[in-house]
Amino acid sequence: MNPVILIAHGSPSDPEPQEEALRALAGAVGALLPGREVRGATLAMPGSLETALEGLESPWIYPFFMAEGWFTRTELPRRLAALGVEARQLAPFGVDPALPDLITRVLKAAARETGKPLTDSPLILVAHGSKIARKSRNSVYEMAETLGRNPGMSPIHVALIEEPPFLKDVAETVSDGLCLPFFALRAGHVMGDIPEALQEAGYHGRLLPEIGAHREVPALIAQAISRG
Repeated sequence: MNPVILIAHGSPSDPEPQEEALRALAGAVGALLPGREVRGATLAMPGSLETALEGLESPWIYPFFMAEGWFTRTELPRRLAALGVEARQLAPFGVDPALPDLITRVLKAAARETGKPLTDSPLILVAHGSKIARKSRNSVYEMAETLGRNPGMSPIHVALIEEPPFLKDVAETVSDGLCLPFFALRAGHVMGDIPEALQEAGYHGRLLPEIGAHREVPALIAQAISRG
């Protein structure tokens, strides 16, 4: 079986924590795929991708990204080509067809814990956004549209970090309910920008962990790899 490398963007300003998190995720995924080697690497950690590729032939690449955008279509293939690597690249985490069901389960569980029905728990789905890469912006809107088709789903409000509609503005209007970061790893936006914007807006709802940190994510990734 082809070896697999999970690749994420990482954090250039502080690469080690996300590098460690991705390696831990790769270990969890590998435990669900006996006989298959699974490694992790972030683009932000110098030498990480090169180290992950050492000794591997015809690896599969699993992009732990939320959108099929510039990084997955341009930068990641460029980095691999520069290293002389021929690899098969799978669809990124954020477009996995199983992800909407996982998010729905997360929201239903969170609503139960607050004692309110999901229909009375408006959702702020917050993502990175980008003034340059439209795919980064569009992916969260596509996810919101998919989630909105579920019977009994709460009202969904998209908010972004890098462009309008900014999270602070959305949270001032939607002051209660649930806020789910549509992010893969816990970096500066998740740890700093999101809670700070909610605090400034006077948000009284519940901020959930980023979806990429959910306990079911290793199984979701393992299933995607098994499907090929």
